[in-house]
Amino acid sequence: MTTTPRPVPSPDDLTAFGAGHLPGLIGIRFTHAERGLLRSELTVRPELLAPNGFLHAASVVALADTTCGYGTRILLPEGAQSFTTIELKSNHLGTARDGTVTCEARSVHAGRTTQVWDAEVRAPDGKLMALFRCTQAVLYPR
Repeated sequence: MTTTPRPVPSPDDLTAFGAGHLPGLIGIRFTHAERGLLRSELTVRPELLAPNGFLHAASVVALADTTCGYGTRILLPEGAQSFTTIELKSNHLGTARDGTVTCEARSVHAGRTTQVWDAEVRAPDGKLMALFRCTQAVLYPR
């Protein structure tokens, strides 16, 4: 039995999907979408900074986790209803005070019950800012 894969939404569709939720609230925008590879960006603004004046780590995690999560949705197997995060890990290697940070997320494993995604977040100058890995549980109707 051959199944038709889920269609890949456009970057604009993915950006719109987050409107009214955390991704839209903090301003995550998608710039590229294909199976197993998504790119997004976030403009640094004062509301996303920690009190020390640097981009808050939670803003970086939100960007990476959202990008990986939207990638997971695209790769959900037939019959799957949704997904939820089992584990996430981030290593922060730098930060930003202004400009636009970017994220590239890649599928490492897209199985029937779990998915694993890796992401890199880069500062406006292109320097690696954070490494991120998340494991998602694929959910089926009961």
